[in-house]
Amino acid sequence: MMGWPCGCLKLVSWLCLVGFVSGIGANWGTQASHPLPPGTVVQMLRDNGFQKVKLFDPEDGTMSALSNTGIQVMVGIPNEMLADLGSTKAAENWVSKNVSSYIKDGVDIRYVAVGNEPFLQTYNGSFLHTTFPALQNIQGAVTQAGLSSQVKVTVPLNADVYESSTGKPSDGNFRSDILDLMVSIVKYLSDNAAPLTVNIYPFISLYNDPNFPIDFAFFDGTPASPVVDGSITYTNVFDANHDTLLWALQKNGFGNLAVIVGEIGWPTDGNMYANIQYAQRFNQGFMKRIASGQGTPMRQGPIDAYMFSFIDEDQKSILPGNFERHWGIFYYDGQPKYQLNIQTSKSGTLVGAKNVKYLDKKWCVFKPSVNLDDSRVAPAASYACGKADCTSLGYNTSCGDLDARGNISYAFNSYYQMNDQDDRACDFQGIATTTDRDPSTSKCKFEIMIEPNSAASWRLAAVRGQGYGLVFFALLPFLLVLL
Repeated sequence: MMGWPCGCLKLVSWLCLVGFVSGIGANWGTQASHPLPPGTVVQMLRDNGFQKVKLFDPEDGTMSALSNTGIQVMVGIPNEMLADLGSTKAAENWVSKNVSSYIKDGVDIRYVAVGNEPFLQTYNGSFLHTTFPALQNIQGAVTQAGLSSQVKVTVPLNADVYESSTGKPSDGNFRSDILDLMVSIVKYLSDNAAPLTVNIYPFISLYNDPNFPIDFAFFDGTPASPVVDGSITYTNVFDANHDTLLWALQKNGFGNLAVIVGEIGWPTDGNMYANIQYAQRFNQGFMKRIASGQGTPMRQGPIDAYMFSFIDEDQKSILPGNFERHWGIFYYDGQPKYQLNIQTSKSGTLVGAKNVKYLDKKWCVFKPSVNLDDSRVAPAASYACGKADCTSLGYNTSCGDLDARGNISYAFNSYYQMNDQDDRACDFQGIATTTDRDPSTSKCKFEIMIEPNSAASWRLAAVRGQGYGLVFFALLPFLLVLL
């Protein structure tokens, strides 16, 4: 741990490579029960002036929609595939299928991202021995395919791969347990004129440490205790974290290596610090930083970065926290969450998805006639949340003002909507009912789901209303109200 300025952040940094576009891109994740059609998302990217997009896997519908759009693509390889790519032949097959063929079809692939934060400490070393061989083999396959001048191979890393014992960037270095591995990877990237990619998340500093000075997380504040490092005074955590990486690179002989900020952003729900106001403040401050082209104290000039993320994903794992499903600058239906001045957008602010089709205006709620102490209630609500999405419930979240009955109704409705308003998904052994009266409050919106995309949609699972199967108590803060 590095203290306030350089703690466990997911860091985004940037340096412009000659021939590559600097500025702001977007991360497009697809872990959603009802994703928007890929063509709709691509139109949103274009309407909002995003010239670059980062993908976590080369899903065919997504790649096809990006064909001949002029949008530059970073395509990812999931961590679970890294072991298989230790085989040269497997790497060649992957590049042929997921890079060469799409380039021939008009997709402007510029980067291949090998893994996603594979050295994250919470993975307990699971990918320490598979990442570098996969990187080497994918690079070899790209070179063999004759694409090395266009496509650069990189590894997106979490900012916990480096640290500073004093909190000062100038004392930064790579984590001692992976120092040799990181130096080998950095050298390999340098030898192949490829950038290092790092994810930076000032929100995580605030989430992990209640004593973290809030103003230090943003770009417009005046922190009471800035970080003074020699002649440089750091007034925000992004600059301090980014420059800690630069010092780590410099100390190991690679001070000029290009750096991309692979992910940076702020969530809007699921935690007391994850809200619309903070997200707008952080992202707007970052947009201004991008537009200024000023870089950070250790490296002046344009920053190459990808905002995290473009659209909310209601199927993401919430093990890191309930906020994980709320990183988008757009809601699940492609509508803007707040005003954000995108410098490259024609309108200057966010432009939402057009012609979105919703399910009927009806909701599933807890029957008023059923008592809270009914034995069916707790397991039903637990089951609904375990299968659907209740991350907007809890202390100081968007739906934190609901009472116990409201919490149960929210859980039931989330499950009902995810199952395309199937009548069987609003029964719960007779304690739920549908209504055409919107149960939303001034702060808490009971969603109506969009029509399922034929390419990928949620399917009804065990909703006969008889048995609930596995009960998911651990992740449900509102159950404390019920039990």
